[in-house]
Amino acid sequence: MVRSSQATTLTFSSSPYFDDRGPHGYAEPITERVNPHSRPVVSYYFPKGVGAQHYGKCLLIYMLQEHHPMKPHRLTLTNALVLGYGLDKQIHNIYSPRPATQAELEAYHDHDYIEFLSRVTPHNQTEMKQMIDQFNCVEDCPIFADMYEFCRMYAGASLAAARKLCAGTTDIAINWSGGLHHAKKAEASGFCYVNDIVLAILELLRYHPRVLYIDIDIHHGDGVEFAFYHTNRVMTVSFHKYTGDFFPGTGKLDDNGTGLGKHFCLNVPLKDGIDDDMYLTIFKTVIEDTVTAFRPTAIVLQCGADSLGCDRLGAFNLSIAAHGECVNFVRKFNVPLLVLGGGGYTIKNVSRCWTYETSVLVGASIPDELPVTIYDSFFRETKWKLHPPLTGRVENQNTAASLQRITIAIRNKLRYLQGAPSVALQEIPPDLGGWLADEERTREEKDEERSTATAGDTRLEDRTIARNEFFDGERDNDADTADEVPLSQSTSKGKAPASATPASTAGRKPRGGKRGRGRGRAKVSATESLAGDEDEDADEPSPVRTTRGRGRGRGRGRGRAAKAQAKERDTETPPPDDASMDIDPEPLDV
Repeated sequence: MVRSSQATTLTFSSSPYFDDRGPHGYAEPITERVNPHSRPVVSYYFPKGVGAQHYGKCLLIYMLQEHHPMKPHRLTLTNALVLGYGLDKQIHNIYSPRPATQAELEAYHDHDYIEFLSRVTPHNQTEMKQMIDQFNCVEDCPIFADMYEFCRMYAGASLAAARKLCAGTTDIAINWSGGLHHAKKAEASGFCYVNDIVLAILELLRYHPRVLYIDIDIHHGDGVEFAFYHTNRVMTVSFHKYTGDFFPGTGKLDDNGTGLGKHFCLNVPLKDGIDDDMYLTIFKTVIEDTVTAFRPTAIVLQCGADSLGCDRLGAFNLSIAAHGECVNFVRKFNVPLLVLGGGGYTIKNVSRCWTYETSVLVGASIPDELPVTIYDSFFRETKWKLHPPLTGRVENQNTAASLQRITIAIRNKLRYLQGAPSVALQEIPPDLGGWLADEERTREEKDEERSTATAGDTRLEDRTIARNEFFDGERDNDADTADEVPLSQSTSKGKAPASATPASTAGRKPRGGKRGRGRGRAKVSATESLAGDEDEDADEPSPVRTTRGRGRGRGRGRGRAAKAQAKERDTETPPPDDASMDIDPEPLDV
C-alpha cells in the first residue's frame, strides 16, 4: 500500500476536486425556500440525460473545428450553476418530464419524417442515404446516436410546460433544452430536428386565443414563422442578424404573413455589432407596441444565447445583463410565459446567461461570483465571474437612423391589426349543454340567453303595450295628484260619486290644452270597477286596462281619444244602483 505522501502521480481521486480561487471568492447558495403560495409560480423543466447527448463531428466546410458547434453539454453546465446558486429553492416546481410520443410529434411534423427519425442511426445511414438527403439531415444536421431520443426529450419538456400553463397551475415555465426554432414540418434545419416551439404553441392554442412568439436568437426563427404564416392567432416577432447570406437567409423587414396571418409576422433585421443600449431600445419599443396591439393571452420567449458577444457563431455585442433585461421586460407583462433556450455555441457564456435569466424569472438576486461546482475549470479564464466582459469585440454597424426606420415600419404594420383578433365561439360539449338545459333559470337569465333589451333589468310588471293605450297604477310617475282620489276612499263611503262626468269617469283631463309632448293617462273610477265585479259571471270581459303605452302623439289628440272611450263606456255600462254598492269596503286591485 502506497501512502499518499509517497505517491508520485496524481489520480482523479487525489487531484483537487475544485479550483483554488484565491482572492476571487465564490457565491454562497441561497438557503431560504420560496413560499409555495407566492406568485408568480415558476416551474423548471430539465429532462434527465438531455445534457449527455453529443452531435458528433461537424461536416461544415466553414467550421475549422472538427466537432459540432451544438453541444447539449451546455444544459448540464446551466443546471449545475442553477443548483449551485440555490435557485432550486426559489423555484416552485422542478420536473423531469417524460419524452414526447410519436403521436405528439406528428401533431405538426409529417408522419414519414418522424418515422425516418425513429429509424435512422449512424449504423444504417448508408442504406438510408436517399431519405437522409430528402429530409435534409446532412452537413449541419448530422445523424448521431440517440438522436430520436434527444428530440423526444426536449420536445416532451416543452409540451409539458405548455400544458402546465394551459392548466393555470404555473405562471412561468422554463425549459432551457427547448427552443430549436429552425426545424420545418418535414425536414431538419440549422441543428434542429423537431420544432418543439411549434408543438408547444399548438398546445397553448387549445386554451389561449392569442399567443405571442418572441425570438432573440441571432438567427431568424424561420421554422416558427413558416408554421404560423397563415394564421392571426399567433404573432411572431424575431430580432436577428440579416444580411441576405447569413443563415437562414430569411427574415426581411418586408415579410408580413399572408391570408389571415397578414401583418402578424414581424421581423427586426439588425446588423453586426449592435450594443446593449441600441438593442434594448428597439426591443422594448417593438415589444410594448406589439403587446398593446395584439393583446396576447400567452407569450413564448426563445432566448437564444448566440446573440451574446464573443459567441462562436454570433456577431453581436450584447452582454449577459442586457440579454437578461429583455427577459425581465417580457416577464413584467404578467402574461403566462414559456421561456425556452435556443442557440448559443460558447457554452460557458450560454450557461451563465441562462442561469442569470433563471434568477430574473424567479425574482432572486445572485452575486457576480460563481458558485463552487465540479465545472470550475470551464470558468477559470474569466475568474469565475457571472458577468464577464463580452462587449466591444465587433464594430457596431447599426445607426440610430436605421433603427428608427425599422421601428416606424413595425408600427405601420401594427396599425393594420385594428384590434386584437377574436376567436369564434365553440359549441358547448353535449353533456354540459344538457346540464344547462335542465337547470332552472330565472327570468333575467333567460332574457340574457335571448339577448333581449330587458336583460339584467328587474321589472315588476309588463308595461309594454300599444301606443294609443294608457297606464294607471302605483308606478304611475305622471299622475295628477290634485285630481286623483284613492279607490279605497271612494269605496269606503259606500257610493260612487253621482256627478261623475265623462271626463272624470274615463280619466283626468289630458294635458292637451297646450301643444306639447306628454302622456295621456286615465284613472279607473270606482263605478267602473264595481260594475266589473258584479258582471264576473258574464262572458264579456271588463274594459278596464291596467297597462300603459309610450305614445308619441301630442296631448290634444290623446284628450279626444280619452273622451271617446269614456262616452263609449257610458253607453255600454249602466250606472249601478245603491244596492249594488252594499259591499265590504276593501281596496281594489287595479
